[in-house]
Amino acid sequence: MNTIILVEFILYCIVIVWIGYYFSKKTKTQADYLLGGKKLPGWALAFSERATGESAWLLLGYTGFVFMTGLSGIWVAVGIACGIIFAWLVLAKKFMTETDKYNVITLPDYLAVRFGEKAKIIRWLTSVLIAGFLMFYISAQMAGAGKMLFTTFEIPSAIGILIATAIIILTAFAGGFISVVWTDMVQSVMMLITLVGLPIVAFVYIYTNDLSISQSLATSGDSYNSWFGGLTGFSLGVLFFNNFSWFFGFLGGQPQLSVRFMALKNNKEANQGSIVAIIWTFLAYGGAFLIGLAAIAMYDQGSFADVETLLPTMVLQLMPPWLAGLLLAGVLAAIITTANSQLLVVTSSVTEDIIHKALGLKISDRQLVWLSRLSVAFFGLVGMIIALVSESLVYLIVSWAWAGVGCTLSPAILMTFFWKRYSSAGVIATILSGLISTIIWISTPLEEMVTSRFTTFFIAAFFGIIFSLLIPDKKENI
Repeated sequence: MNTIILVEFILYCIVIVWIGYYFSKKTKTQADYLLGGKKLPGWALAFSERATGESAWLLLGYTGFVFMTGLSGIWVAVGIACGIIFAWLVLAKKFMTETDKYNVITLPDYLAVRFGEKAKIIRWLTSVLIAGFLMFYISAQMAGAGKMLFTTFEIPSAIGILIATAIIILTAFAGGFISVVWTDMVQSVMMLITLVGLPIVAFVYIYTNDLSISQSLATSGDSYNSWFGGLTGFSLGVLFFNNFSWFFGFLGGQPQLSVRFMALKNNKEANQGSIVAIIWTFLAYGGAFLIGLAAIAMYDQGSFADVETLLPTMVLQLMPPWLAGLLLAGVLAAIITTANSQLLVVTSSVTEDIIHKALGLKISDRQLVWLSRLSVAFFGLVGMIIALVSESLVYLIVSWAWAGVGCTLSPAILMTFFWKRYSSAGVIATILSGLISTIIWISTPLEEMVTSRFTTFFIAAFFGIIFSLLIPDKKENI
């Protein structure tokens, strides 16, 4: 274990926890705890949204995915980049104005208030959907922390998961949304430094050691040096849609991302955030893709028992200890920033949408804040338990959660924003069909043929349209 790297890790964790404690003093109401009181600048929200969206799966999962697939892995990045650009340029301001118009602080709250005819059913369904799938997403982040700490310090993965859980709960527990956004900003910068700096050093290493990426792609397998995986016809279409399909989860349906849009103050802040988020996306995804390609030249296929340990392995090999510690802190940053944001979303679904709104319990803002804090601790421990007993890959778990939440709620949000005939029955049909189809799809061999990220979006949209036309809201009849 390198002492310099260990000291940097400890100092980094102390700084992150201190930021959470400092901003806890500014959190007085439930709106502050869950949405920051709409007091945060657009550029900070953009850094936070990007760090939250690109978690351990980008640094660990996606880099390993490119290492295993080659050039065709680019379509994942293209799909995600298109989704992010669309969300910031088209949906961000719409979320901001709708939040002000209906005076809501969560995504389930917005859908329930917007379709008041069946508000309670919509609130329950949306909250259960979000809480259920995001718990697995949170566990994926904790599992990623275990892998990184094992690779870096040879700490058993279980101990690494326990350490990450403690940091995640402490940062989210104290200050809520405000502290999460500001810690996100620090961590977003750390992630960007890692994703931009590592491929530069890797390419210098490849050049000085007379290695060749193109030759390595050719010798790794027939599909590695083809942008379309060497496929044609129907198989090519399946490959493209499976990789590009991450796009559909970015269309407003990820509550941990959409809440950043809801927290925007005005159009100026929204424009500022759009610029920051789009630039960050191109730099981060370009860097992650290049890291995967560089690894193909540096390592033989089969060199890793778990390809999701590729990035920390490269950092330890290529960087001096003092810099390796900083860059690996960027990996830990990705894990923490996504997990604590998702913890807040799960907490808001339970405390604000179910206990406060659906059950109608009359409790004060101070009591709601403490209820939310206790929920953060409870659900953090639940996520830790799932991570300890699960052997699934980070990439795979995130993919399922992306389909179950993002690709179910995205059509609901799009139709709410842009289709006047969308009805409360349509919302219920969208959520139920998305939930059921995702569970069926990932439990059968169908997932290996066409990803649920693609099918869930269109199944949910189809049923939402049909039931809106068959059962319009009363105001439509009038």
